[in-house]
Amino acid sequence: MASKLKYLTKVSLKKKIASKWFIVVNLILAVALIGIMNIDHIIAFFGGNFDNDMQIVVVDETKEAYPLFETELKNSKTMLEEEFKVDMTLSDQTEEEETKKLEENDHVLVVFEEDEANYLKAKVITEGYIDTLDYQIITQALTTTKSNFALSKSNIDVEELNKISTPIAIERVLLDETKKTEDENMSMVMGTVFPTVILPFFMLTIFLVQMIGAEICEEKTTRSMEIIISNVSPKVHFFSKILSANIFVITQGLLLLLYAGIGLVIKNLLGLGTGGMTDGLSELWTTLVSSGFADQLIYIVPLTLILMILSFLAYSLVAGILASMTVNMEDFQQIQTPIIFISLLGYYLAIMSSMFDGSLFIRILSYVPFLSSLLSPALLVLGQVSLIDVIISILIMVVFDWTLIRYGMKVYKSGILNYSNEKVWSRLKRAIKTKEI
Repeated sequence: MASKLKYLTKVSLKKKIASKWFIVVNLILAVALIGIMNIDHIIAFFGGNFDNDMQIVVVDETKEAYPLFETELKNSKTMLEEEFKVDMTLSDQTEEEETKKLEENDHVLVVFEEDEANYLKAKVITEGYIDTLDYQIITQALTTTKSNFALSKSNIDVEELNKISTPIAIERVLLDETKKTEDENMSMVMGTVFPTVILPFFMLTIFLVQMIGAEICEEKTTRSMEIIISNVSPKVHFFSKILSANIFVITQGLLLLLYAGIGLVIKNLLGLGTGGMTDGLSELWTTLVSSGFADQLIYIVPLTLILMILSFLAYSLVAGILASMTVNMEDFQQIQTPIIFISLLGYYLAIMSSMFDGSLFIRILSYVPFLSSLLSPALLVLGQVSLIDVIISILIMVVFDWTLIRYGMKVYKSGILNYSNEKVWSRLKRAIKTKEI
């Protein structure tokens, strides 16, 4: 039996990996991933430059607003808490003269004028569009400039004016001793980084379900299943499909990590001075280290990988068992839809997990097979579950996989050569009720 299992697994795996489709798809994935990770270099190569500061020319008819505006804008931060890069120039020419230059030079013209009703008004003039985030920073700086300008006109002492203009000093205090202020930064991680990290696992899960189901369904519709089962037992055939599919998706996952690694190496070789994604990753890593989260990766990563592998096994077992009940592609579409919906539910629950802080309901869901692989690591990162809870989720997944193997075989044996016109769910109920194991 072992030799037949090895042979069928090898044949099934070779059919997937040795195909032109696999090679073409992976070439596309490699180019896409490496390209995305080096998008700043690519844009720079075709004329863009992430190092260019925003050029702002100011016409200050008030003779007082420019230094206030310059201070505010140069102290501004981007969404990644990076310094807003700007090169400012005070012009001694008129608004009309500077406006004519906009057709030749790509810069922003800001004009300050006094306003009797509101102290100060401003114009932002450009030849084309301004990036939305950049425009928000400029607008915020202009608003603060107007407030400081109005205060300076109110005969307030300079020292008092400086005190009023200084940003408020905030001390964050948490009364719960088990909480840390740095952990609040994890909401940013969960909202931006975590969905990107778990997306490949989510996509590979869907691919795994479709691959197993389509392969079994194809063998049944072409009647080649009868020839296979006449030479090997349903048990051997079943496990060969499970093994080959799981080896394939794990291999594909490792290849994705390899492509990402190559992308990072290329980025380092090309230099780190282009900003963009590199600076964002550096800022993110600094945040993780300062919060102490980087140290937790020592056990979070292995536990997450164990849960993912057990979930791959569970998804493939369910897909294989249900696919044995199909006789055509329409049946296959029916049985894969609920599985994909469950996986999608786990993905969205993991993304929104920070919204369920303290909820017993979300903690219970972290124990549920299929959902736990995505939800438990997310809740562990947020501190909503403990290490013991994740270990419990792993044990539940082990028991669940064993149950699928133990009792799913009778469904597989009953359905693998069943070509009845009965509805797929009716055939499944009948197979479950049978006493044969």
